[in-house]
Order: sequence, then C-alpha cells, then structure tokens
Amino acid sequence: MCRTDAELHEALRTPGRRAVGVREARKHLERGHVERVIVAQDAEPSITEDLVREAAARGVAVEYAPSMLELGRACGIQVGAAAAALLRVGGAEESGS
Repeated sequence: MCRTDAELHEALRTPGRRAVGVREARKHLERGHVERVIVAQDAEPSITEDLVREAAARGVAVEYAPSMLELGRACGIQVGAAAAALLRVGGAEESGS
C-alpha cells in the first residue's frame, strides 16, 4: 500500500496499477482487485456515490483528489477523471478510461 501522496501518484502512473473512470474502477472493485479508490472532489456525486458506497461496503479505503483534472493528470491522462482505483499488485491488467 502507498504511504505518501508521491507514492500514490507514482502507483497511479504505473501500468497495471490503475483503473481510470467510475466504470472501470467499479468493475475491478467487484472483482476484488482494488486496494484504494480515489474520487475527485468536484465530480458529480450522482456519478460517484455508488462507487464510494460499494468501496465502503467492501472495506476499501476511499480518498479524495482536489479535482477531476488533477486526478486525470495523476493517472497520466490529458483529461479529467471522476474516479480511479489503485489496483492491488498483480491484481489485474491496466484499464483504459
């Protein structure tokens, strides 16, 4: 598990360690591959609330990024992301947005 923001950012940029987007994050969460869920604070709650609820039900930590743009950049993409999931090491292949 990542211990600092720098380690989290590095993990989110590592192929195979992230799922970008609410749908991809939920898919991996349902499969038990998720270590942590990251949600952008400025994302529409109606889009992210089910993901947050599911993560809590599964005992997966939820953290918040300041904005969709910053979360997207942390994931190495050029657009914003409402949510992302940090995957367990060896948990799954990288997913697109």
